[in-house]
Amino acid sequence: MRQYSPRFYILLSVGAALFTMAVKFIGYFLTGSVGLFSDAAESIVNLVAALVGLWALTLAARPADEDHAYGHTKSEYFASGVEGALILVAALFIIWEAIPRLLHPEPIEQAWLGLAFSVSGAIVNAVLAWFMFRAGKQQRSITLEADAHHLFADVITTVGVLVGIVLVALTGWYILDPLIAIAVAINIVWTGIKLLRETGLGFLDTALPREDQDQIRAVMKHYEEQGIAFHAIRSRSAGHRRFISFHVLVPGNWTVLKGHTLCEEIELAIRKTLPGSTVFTHLEPKEDPTSWEDTTLDRVEQQIE
Repeated sequence: MRQYSPRFYILLSVGAALFTMAVKFIGYFLTGSVGLFSDAAESIVNLVAALVGLWALTLAARPADEDHAYGHTKSEYFASGVEGALILVAALFIIWEAIPRLLHPEPIEQAWLGLAFSVSGAIVNAVLAWFMFRAGKQQRSITLEADAHHLFADVITTVGVLVGIVLVALTGWYILDPLIAIAVAINIVWTGIKLLRETGLGFLDTALPREDQDQIRAVMKHYEEQGIAFHAIRSRSAGHRRFISFHVLVPGNWTVLKGHTLCEEIELAIRKTLPGSTVFTHLEPKEDPTSWEDTTLDRVEQQIE
């Protein structure tokens, strides 16, 4: 399957947000349902989130420069953080709008016609979200994954509203409309919280996932069998890019050229195993005690007597 850039998918998301916002508001105006209003209101949030994602991906694509030697890929975390916050805001707004209708239930007009418009928007979001989530995983783009989660939350909202309006139409219990809207809002709060958590982990330079670390260890094991040692292994993510650093301990009688050649070979092996990685190595002699005093983030200082 042809692989498109993250910007391509986010531009599709902008177009989808404009389309779904239009059809869902038509559905709301036809019915007056607070459930459909909550669904339509979330489409506005989708549009804002997609535009923020477009900005983040545009910035992340910039190459490293003098002021940003590690590149700009961490900007993707801003987009996922904004998406998470907007989801929470949308949920609170839905609840705010549903409470008056909960106290004073009103009938729903032209329920089936309104639902047709809302469901058409949900289908568009569901298809796009599936492709975006898949592309986000393949390209390690937290912006695409966040937008996909957001679109899935929108689909869940529509499904909940659909159930509520069908029940109202069948039973005549108008209070079900705001109750379903509140239930849907509470459900999508969890999606927003998960996105904010992932954003926080990215800003805190959390280590790479366990499966990535296992692959790094597998590369190192091949060299450990040859008498090479490793320590001070550290890793982090910045958007789709990985950063990996560690110390390589070799016999002290090796030449600088031989040690450097080995480090280059190890770095290349890890980059092939984990594409999109920047690898830093530090060469040390195994026999020197000071080589074993810097395994932590700050070197252990020797006591001067």
